[in-house]
Amino acid sequence: MERTFASDNFSGVDPKIMEKLMEANQGHAFAYGMDPLTIKAKEKFKEIFGDVEVFFVFNGTGCNVLALEAMKGRATCVLCPDTAHIFQDEAGAPSKITGMQLLPVPSEDGKFSIKAAEKFLSFKGAIHKPEAHIISITQATELGTVYTPAEIKNISAFAKRNNMLLHMDGTRLSNAAAALGCSLKEMTADCGVDVLSFGGTKNGLMFGEAIVFFNKELAKDFFRLRKQNLQLHSKMRFISAQYLGLLEDNLWHTNASKANSMAKYLKKKLVNLGVEVTNDVMANIVFAKIPMDAVEEMQEFSYFYLWNEYKKESRFVMSFDITEEDIDIFVDKLEDVLKKQSIYLSEGTCCAS
Repeated sequence: MERTFASDNFSGVDPKIMEKLMEANQGHAFAYGMDPLTIKAKEKFKEIFGDVEVFFVFNGTGCNVLALEAMKGRATCVLCPDTAHIFQDEAGAPSKITGMQLLPVPSEDGKFSIKAAEKFLSFKGAIHKPEAHIISITQATELGTVYTPAEIKNISAFAKRNNMLLHMDGTRLSNAAAALGCSLKEMTADCGVDVLSFGGTKNGLMFGEAIVFFNKELAKDFFRLRKQNLQLHSKMRFISAQYLGLLEDNLWHTNASKANSMAKYLKKKLVNLGVEVTNDVMANIVFAKIPMDAVEEMQEFSYFYLWNEYKKESRFVMSFDITEEDIDIFVDKLEDVLKKQSIYLSEGTCCAS
């Protein structure tokens, strides 16, 4: 197959975003964010998110790391779910660059648990312990779950009561907002988020992410932090142009909704085949128990990750450009593989429910 279900990082660039890049590639422009497109893009962010400060960076890890760097105090640490991307999948970059320890909070659904986090409050003022100063949550989570605005407000209130700041890793914020029918502002500024890492690469951009400061005090001198941490793009107009394309005409919502709907379609097709889907599909991620004997051949046909070998659970992530035809081709192939190997699924039937 031409397309895969491994990650929304595997997809190409949305044609409308590519047009914006081509338009930006005309003549010369001031470097380091002084160009008209960057100025216009920042105004667009304010139109959507409110009174914010925005800084564009190269990539998602840099976006998260620098957001946390801007929020840190002395001898502080970050509380996050034990499934968080910043804890599991950034090769220790947050701790290496910021010097802060990440304290994983046990989570069963990928969400931050206030109850589980309360034990870390005893660290405050303790000479031998790091000071819990930041909470980081991911929207949507690595397990495909989605925080409601009420849940985010509760976490924000918990943070404020305990003199902590709230960071949101919004690499799939667009998918979460589309799933709940909320605006981007309703999921962030209105919920008390202090700093947002707003992802675009997983939703149709070629490259570039945005750090959005709702707590503008934290943005003071951030332009130097960005430079010191190797995230200042000289030809910033090419990041800015993409974000203009993403935010204009609600392309962020269109692309995220497509991906979400394809996840639900895949779930339906797998269930009809007798394959167990293990998560409540809310955004663009599906977890399912593909029979282990079929995994390798199916990965060769269209790659996806075996997420948890112990649970025999695979992960499928839908991109903005996945179609029903792509899913039909994949599921038809899976059915053929299961029949060929005489693999029996639910209710004692072969390849059907």
